[in-house]
Amino acid sequence: MPGLLRGIARTAVVAGTATAVSNRVSRRQAGRWARQDPVYEEPPPPSPPPAAPAPVAQEVPMDVKIAQLKELSTLKEQGVLTEEEFAAQKARLLGT
Repeated sequence: MPGLLRGIARTAVVAGTATAVSNRVSRRQAGRWARQDPVYEEPPPPSPPPAAPAPVAQEVPMDVKIAQLKELSTLKEQGVLTEEEFAAQKARLLGT
């Protein structure tokens, strides 16, 4: 009977060792294939969020525009602004 137990124990050790070696080889091969195969590559980093929309320009009331035009006219009459500068500022204020 001792010979039978020794044979069973040896078979169990050999089978266990073979299973452990086989599993390790499989894991190593899977790791190598993962590095070579583009399917297993890391995904690219996420794209940045879209930019916030531009703030909507609020409409300036007409009485404010008129006051600004009068001030520009006064500056032009005093010689602070040239005719071209006055025309450019007027166009900017009126949005044309």
